Amino acid sequence: MRLLVYSHDTFGLGNIRRMLAICEHLHQAIEDLSILIVTGSPMLHSFRVTHGIDYIKLPCLKRSEGGHLGVRFLDLESDDVIGLRKQLILASVSSFRPDVILVDKKPLGLAGELKPALRYVKTHLPASKVVLVLRDILDETAPTMDQWRNSQSDEAVEWFYDSVLVLGSTKIFDVRKEYRFSTEVNAKVVHCGYVKRQPGRRSRAAVRRELGVAGDERLVLVSAGGGEDGCALMEAYLSGLDIMPKDKVKTLIVTGPEMAAPRRMKLMQQAAGRRDVAVLEFTDDLMSYMDAADLVVCMGGYNTVCELLTLQKRAIVVPREEPVAEQRIRAQRMSAMGLFETILPSALRPSVLRKAVQRQISGVAQQKVRGLVDMEALPRIARLVREMSGPGLPEAAMTREFRMGL
Repeated sequence: MRLLVYSHDTFGLGNIRRMLAICEHLHQAIEDLSILIVTGSPMLHSFRVTHGIDYIKLPCLKRSEGGHLGVRFLDLESDDVIGLRKQLILASVSSFRPDVILVDKKPLGLAGELKPALRYVKTHLPASKVVLVLRDILDETAPTMDQWRNSQSDEAVEWFYDSVLVLGSTKIFDVRKEYRFSTEVNAKVVHCGYVKRQPGRRSRAAVRRELGVAGDERLVLVSAGGGEDGCALMEAYLSGLDIMPKDKVKTLIVTGPEMAAPRRMKLMQQAAGRRDVAVLEFTDDLMSYMDAADLVVCMGGYNTVCELLTLQKRAIVVPREEPVAEQRIRAQRMSAMGLFETILPSALRPSVLRKAVQRQISGVAQQKVRGLVDMEALPRIARLVREMSGPGLPEAAMTREFRMGL
C-alpha cells in the first residue's frame, strides 16, 4: 500500500510534527505500507524518520506573523516558487500513484498548489482515496468561514475528498457546528480524538541527571515550539526568576530552531551566569525533557497540548493570539476543564508568571487530566486508512467504530 502525505508548513514546526507522528503510527500499524511525505518544512530533516517513510522537500515559503506569504530562501518571486511547488507535487502524485492521500489542513494546498494534483487523482487515479486532516481548531468562526468561502474549500472537499478527519473531540470543539460547513462536508467529518504522543527516548531519571537536578529540586521546562514568536514568554519567565527563590528550582529553556538569532542571543545573555538555568536551541526528543519536568511553561500549539495531555503534566500555557485565535480558543476551553492554567499574552507579566509558577510547583493549583480528553486519534486513523485500501466498512459500522465515545 502507498500513502502520500502533503504538509505545506510555512510557520513553526506544528504541522510537520503532527503529520510525522501520524505517519510513524501508520507505518507501525499497517503492514507493507510505504509513505512519501511532500512538504515545505525546512525542519523535517532534523527529525528521525522511520524506515519505510521518505520525503520530498518543496522549496520553502514563509508566512509572517501577520499572515503574509513570501519566499523563505530562494531569490525568486512567490508566484514562481508556488508554480514550481505545483509541478513537484503533481509529479510526485503521478509517479508515486498513492492508494491514499492525506492532506494537512488546506483542501487545495497552500495558495491552491494542490489543485493540479487533485485533478489528476480525480481523472487518472479514481480508486485512490483523498483525506483531509484538520487539527481540532482552525480559528474563530467568522474568519474561518470567510477563509473557507474565499478559497472555495467547501467545494474542494465536496468534489475531491472522501473523508475529513478532525484531530479533536466534540466535547471541546465540534467543527461541524462551529464552522457551519456545508451538509455535504459535514457528512464526511469524523472527529477522531487527540493525538497521543509516543514516549521520549530517555528516562526521566536520565534526563534529570543530565541537567544536574537533585532529588529535592523541581525542574521547569520552558518551550515555545519552533520558537519564532516565543521570545516574549521566555523573557517574562527569566525576568520573573529574578524575584523567585533561587533554590530548589532549576529551569531548562528550549528556544526552538526558528527563533531569530538576535533574540536567541538576548535570551542567552539574560540567562548567563545563572547556575539554575540551562538553554537549549532544539531537540528532536522534547518528550523526554517534558517527562523529566515537574512543570511545563509553554505556548498552546496543538502538538504541545497533546504532549502535555499524554504525560499528564502540570502546565502554564500562554497561547498565541495572532494571526489566528486557534491557540487561545484551545487553551481557554481546556483551562476551563482544569487541564492546565492559561495566561493570555495581554496579561503576561513577569510577576504574573512568577506567581503562577510558584502556585503550580507548590502543588496548590488543582489539576484534572486523566480520562477527560479522548487521545485515541492514531489507532482510529490507522483503522480508517487500512479499510480505505480494502473493501471498506459498512457506514453503520464505521460510525460506531470511529465515533464511539466522542
